[in-house]
Amino acid sequence: MYMITGSYLKKIILCVLIINLLILCGCGDSGATPSTRENAETKEEYEAALYTARTTPYGKYPEQLTYTLGKLSGANNSNLPDGETYENNAYTRLLNERLNVQNQDVFEAMDEQYTDNVTMVIAQNDLPDVMIVEDLDELQYLVDNDMIADLTDSYNNCMSDTIKNIYGSYGRDILDVVTFDGKIMAIPETNISDGPNLIWLRKDWMDALGLSAPRTLSDVEEIIRQFKEKDPGHNGAGNTVGLVCDTSLCGGCGYSSEYTLDIIFAAYGAFPKQWIYDEDGNVVYGSVQPEAKEALAHIHELYKEGILDQDFLMRTSSNLIELIVDGQCGSFFGPWWAPNNPLMQAVEQNKDAEWQPYLIATEKSGLTSYHTQNPSGKYIVVRKGYEYPEIACKIVSVLFDYLRYNDRDNQEIVDYYKENVDPTARPFAINVDYNNALQICYGELNHVFAGDKSADDLNVLEYSYYEACESYLKDAENASAEDWAAYTSRITACKILNDGRTNKVESLYFGETETMVTDWWSLENLESDTYLKIVTGESSLDEFDRFVENWYQNGGETITKEVRAEIE
Repeated sequence: MYMITGSYLKKIILCVLIINLLILCGCGDSGATPSTRENAETKEEYEAALYTARTTPYGKYPEQLTYTLGKLSGANNSNLPDGETYENNAYTRLLNERLNVQNQDVFEAMDEQYTDNVTMVIAQNDLPDVMIVEDLDELQYLVDNDMIADLTDSYNNCMSDTIKNIYGSYGRDILDVVTFDGKIMAIPETNISDGPNLIWLRKDWMDALGLSAPRTLSDVEEIIRQFKEKDPGHNGAGNTVGLVCDTSLCGGCGYSSEYTLDIIFAAYGAFPKQWIYDEDGNVVYGSVQPEAKEALAHIHELYKEGILDQDFLMRTSSNLIELIVDGQCGSFFGPWWAPNNPLMQAVEQNKDAEWQPYLIATEKSGLTSYHTQNPSGKYIVVRKGYEYPEIACKIVSVLFDYLRYNDRDNQEIVDYYKENVDPTARPFAINVDYNNALQICYGELNHVFAGDKSADDLNVLEYSYYEACESYLKDAENASAEDWAAYTSRITACKILNDGRTNKVESLYFGETETMVTDWWSLENLESDTYLKIVTGESSLDEFDRFVENWYQNGGETITKEVRAEIE
């Protein structure tokens, strides 16, 4: 018979005592085991973290949150570094780090292709969790059909105070546009005050022909005429393209558009697509005023002569960029930021291509008249039923507040700015900044270059531009295209706008009246068709008078009354 030894018995007794002790401890904890207590604490911590994430701008989700996104992309993959994508870049990595969120793009497209994708998912009622809509008609449809989430609480809780102040710099209008029955249904982008468009010209071509800097529209036309006739770009006879032009002719959202002819219209006192005061103080629609007819007559003459690109109706945005980059065209109207896109590509391809901006007077007094612009042209919406609608406000707060003002050490982002990675690389291809952001940045850079301020006091965006501009100034002859673009946009162009003599014409209304909901799309089509046919000569100038009559008869008169009532 096997005998239990004393030492072994002691081990058994010790084990029994330990087990009993554990049982006694367990009894004192209402029957909860250590693992269940730990799970309970973990659950409490998780729920607390989730609550913080869902109710604050910068609270981090306890588990990674993947959201589906309809991605508005940019040309040339937004100039992202090789190997980086819209789902994996410095912006998405920052959002992962700060918020624990990751976009999964259900489509990536630009321009008309993006619009088509948005139209399709709306028609199929198959929205991604988050996407951008680009006009109020779409936003109104989504609201009317109960397809998007109410973001009021998300805005109040999860939008940072700085972003709220930024929106405040545009007045109440910017939030009114996205507010329906007292509910904030979308997050608007902001269109900073860009000032008037500039004429961008190949100065190396001008120098070769002995041409002086233009001051008036007539000067610009003569320069383009010389470009075409004397071929300083060596494109071959008849191959140099005149002033390139977008088929929209003028920018409905203001001067944040490239390749439009707003300055030519302004030279005749015309402001198409804008609600303005006439000389008698009445609110009128600029597209149906007699001044617009005069401007169209002149633009038709430019088209007939070839000073305006005679193939503009067939050009896509990509085609326009190709003409400029390849050196077939030496002129276009564009905003201060044109060096970033498309001119950086042009300079990369041809170091001798010297593009310079000029402010053109539209008044005999030497002033340049321009209309103010829609403070917002894009809107972030969240699919109704999505569990985390606050994500839109949190991402906006990180990208346009935390990153800009509190993350100076994020070298990846600093490098993006220096290398002119396009802002469309962000998951949300919008901008949110103060109305006078352009003037603020120009002023801050000037203070540093003048020695009145330390570069260490600049925010991350300003500092990246400072570094690029400083690099350009050290060796302009051998500077990179990125440094050239930073200096030419932020210093050269901004100085012209800052020092120029301008006359701001107030655009009065950017909302949507009751009749606009049903009739505006057809009136817009009527306007576009008429304008393009007059410019190309398919219709005579007399067609303008018939257009005005039809415009008023088919809803325009009612809409004018509604807009006046809204304003007055």
